Amino acid sequence: MSAVRRGLARHAYSALLGLLQPVYLVKLWWRGREEPLYRHAVLERLGLYRGRPSRDWVWLHAVSLGETRAAAGLVEALRRELPGMRLLLTHGTATGREAGEKLLQAGDRQAWLPYDTPGVVQRFFQQFRPRVGVLMETEVWPNLLHGARDAGVPMVLANARLSEKSLRQARRLEAVMRPAVHALRLVLAQTEADAVRLREAGAEPVEVCGNVKFDMTPDAALIERGRSWHAVLAGRPLVAAASTREGEEETLLAAWKRLPGPRPLLLLIPRHPQRFDEVAALVKAAGLTQLRRSSWSGPLPPAEAAAVDVWLGDSIGEMPAYYSAADVALLGGSFAPLGGQNLIEAAACGCPVVMGPHTFNFADAAELSLQAGAALRVDSLQDGVTRATELAQSQERGARVACCLAFAEANRGAAAAMARRIAAVANEEDRLRASAAR
Repeated sequence: MSAVRRGLARHAYSALLGLLQPVYLVKLWWRGREEPLYRHAVLERLGLYRGRPSRDWVWLHAVSLGETRAAAGLVEALRRELPGMRLLLTHGTATGREAGEKLLQAGDRQAWLPYDTPGVVQRFFQQFRPRVGVLMETEVWPNLLHGARDAGVPMVLANARLSEKSLRQARRLEAVMRPAVHALRLVLAQTEADAVRLREAGAEPVEVCGNVKFDMTPDAALIERGRSWHAVLAGRPLVAAASTREGEEETLLAAWKRLPGPRPLLLLIPRHPQRFDEVAALVKAAGLTQLRRSSWSGPLPPAEAAAVDVWLGDSIGEMPAYYSAADVALLGGSFAPLGGQNLIEAAACGCPVVMGPHTFNFADAAELSLQAGAALRVDSLQDGVTRATELAQSQERGARVACCLAFAEANRGAAAAMARRIAAVANEEDRLRASAAR
């Protein structure tokens, strides 16, 4: 493919994003009705930042809540490899930015990722001149990576993954995406299968380091909180439906109503906070009684909690508590062709998982969990409800819990490996800059 064609494709992409920028800003303001943080520092999205331009940041971009929480172990490992580093942490979502505050130390900074048009990206790099930039998982933005190359900022894609579906999309947009991927200095893939697909997409070099989500250590206080919630049920089983997506809840609730009594308690945790009220309405429409987590006045559920049909997990940052309260979890996003959600956190909390047929976003982790006995797979949500309720009340569950904990422990270490490679890139950049200055 010629350089002229690639250049024209990126200009067309940039022009389209420029036309859509007002829509993007309106969408942010609209989402701010439910999540006010979206209306905070909106000008940062346009590359307009407070303070004087500054240099030598270790920049890490974690778009949303899942990536930010997964990045915690990587940030800790980077601080060991690069003592005294200043972290610039960027996000795209309100939940990611809120979670990211916990990763900051004195001298660090948070900001929104700039909108991916050339002028906005250029202003970002004029404001911040990182030693190295780290993008988490799938965050490949054509103008951002082009701007980083022009600014002399080496970019690493860490904890990288690429599904077959995403590879097909990358091929359709090859004129824009291949140069972007090729601009990366280094790609650190989760699995060998991811590495093969990333190379096909144009990445080089690619190294396999594992998945940093295995290095996430659940908060001990949240683990204990979940266990205290379970104790309130006085032996009644609890099944969590974790990170459910639009279209799954209605099917789940219908299947739940068909269960013979007495039914376990259903803990329903929607993936997206803006859907909490919508899902509460679905529970009510299904004729099931519910108690919302946000309505609890104290650390323990109220007296009536043990008797309702559904707990609605409408809080942020308590997933370890939810998993620890549950006897077994249904994996949201896996019962429709949505690719599934991260099941590693469930394993680390000792919660067995029942998942559907669609786990292409986490294919390797899903397969490894099956092999380890930490999860099992079913063909439909109805089958999942049946199998989960059986497992929650069976002697098999104890063995599954032990398998979960062993599975999580056996796969740790990716954060340290990635931090060493990122630090090597940063240190090499320091040497090049020092040599050029002489």
